[in-house]
Amino acid sequence: MSMVNKAARFSRFLRLPALSLLLAGLLAVGLVTPAQATPPNIPSTTTALSELAALRVASEGSMTGYSRDKFPHWITISGACNTRETVLKRDGSNVVTDSACAATSGRWYSPYDGATWSLASDVDIDHVVPLAEAWRSGASSWTTARRQSFANDLGNPQLIAVTDNVNQAKGDQDPALWKPPLTTYWCTYAKMWVRSKHNWGLTVNSAEKSALQSMLGRC
Repeated sequence: MSMVNKAARFSRFLRLPALSLLLAGLLAVGLVTPAQATPPNIPSTTTALSELAALRVASEGSMTGYSRDKFPHWITISGACNTRETVLKRDGSNVVTDSACAATSGRWYSPYDGATWSLASDVDIDHVVPLAEAWRSGASSWTTARRQSFANDLGNPQLIAVTDNVNQAKGDQDPALWKPPLTTYWCTYAKMWVRSKHNWGLTVNSAEKSALQSMLGRC
């Protein structure tokens, strides 16, 4: 090996610790996105397409009788922690909570829009399939106990921490009417939506199914 090549390799070696320190500093001040937690049981693209094909296509039902109170949330999960607080801890990084399980500090990356927050009050827990959408898709006939289980589903990709005003802009709209601002997340969002509807036996309308097929085509 020539002296020039040896010098070049040595120079790169010296830069590695400096690069690691720089990255750590950028993470500390928020210039690099922290690692984000991923809701559980997001299916593969192949599985999502299969589950989407299995969903019954039907027109959306009436909103008659709907109330968020018919989907009791947030419920106690463990100790003093309810569902919202549990998801905040799962999806955040370096989350510190007080004796009442309220998050007093931490960082939350919202995959819907790419924003990072340091105050829990800036973060909503989104029902991927909104409660009103579930009602129109079959949940109107469920028992209150089943609706409670759906509204607090931690075992599937139905709950995720995101920017509050983005969640509020979504409202109760399905993917034919609303998609996350970050197009790079459309694939994952569609997978989560399909898995939740499939697991809970909910229907899709034709426009919703078409939008989901298109989003899965980006995977």
